[in-house]
Amino acid sequence: MHVVDLRSDTVTLPSPQMREAIFRADLGDDVFSEDSTINKLQQIAAERLGMEAALFVASGTMGNLISVLTHCSRGEEVILGDISHIFLNEAGGISALGGVFPHTIPNQPDGTLKLEDIENAIREENIHFPHTRLLCLENTHNRCYGGALTPEYTASAVALAKRRGLLIHLDGSRIFNAAVALGVDVRELARGVDSVNFCLSKGLSAPVGSVICGSKDFIARARRIRKMVGGGMRQAGIIAAAGIVALEDMVERLAEDHKNARILADGIAGISGLATEPERVQTNIVYTDLVDSAFTDEEFIKRLAENGLKLSHTGPGRFRMVTHYGIVRSDIEKAIKSLGTVMQKTV
Repeated sequence: MHVVDLRSDTVTLPSPQMREAIFRADLGDDVFSEDSTINKLQQIAAERLGMEAALFVASGTMGNLISVLTHCSRGEEVILGDISHIFLNEAGGISALGGVFPHTIPNQPDGTLKLEDIENAIREENIHFPHTRLLCLENTHNRCYGGALTPEYTASAVALAKRRGLLIHLDGSRIFNAAVALGVDVRELARGVDSVNFCLSKGLSAPVGSVICGSKDFIARARRIRKMVGGGMRQAGIIAAAGIVALEDMVERLAEDHKNARILADGIAGISGLATEPERVQTNIVYTDLVDSAFTDEEFIKRLAENGLKLSHTGPGRFRMVTHYGIVRSDIEKAIKSLGTVMQKTV
């Protein structure tokens, strides 16, 4: 049986061009900065994001961890959303490994943080308080239907951070999805931030890796932190080669994923017992809630798997589906049919 896997865009397999690039990659020791393929990837990434320098890392979680640890000292504070990926899904790394205190404020439905909430969260100078050092944004926002933060919003947040003496890190795991959805150059979404992390292994379809971008000084310090957390890799050009193909060939095709996600959301909206919000789908992430059903969440997942559909369970009665490279229109139609078939059996 053909299985439609919508658990995440991390399940993509490398394209034929990526496999060829992996096979032919020129390699060296990256801890000594001698892997020419990694050096090329880092140069391309920095140029694409409008930054001075870049650093290849193993994952998005590692990229965010290294960035926060580079910006903050132990006992300092970072302001971030209460449903941000760094806060919810990265094993508490900034606290456990860096001694950095997370100060959460509410994410709005579109993934933004209210500017007044950011302003009010910044600590006064007082021996009882940690120093507020860093503001983190997320674009696109994973838990907010893949909402894309606009250049105008980011510029406002950057202006506030700079006025109050804060650094700003952008978790841009799917920032190229945001750029394509908004029809803007990706540089506009990172303008003014002190660092940005983006994933090669999600919508861009590479098998492994993320990239941190920032100033030359920031990247030099981040390289040391990368080594400290065990991220210094040797002939890693063998995986970076696919990242080069991702940046050169896989960005514009993200629009296809966005179209498929909206078709999926529209289809789900017509299924009794499921609730979704198609109007919120900007990029490649769709959420649905199981309502008025005799099924438990576990039974729902099991029955969908029996009907050839995999999705992610993100909370009580809540599920996520992510479109990606390798998913075509017929897969979307099958997913909608599988959901409808399972829900007909709940009555």
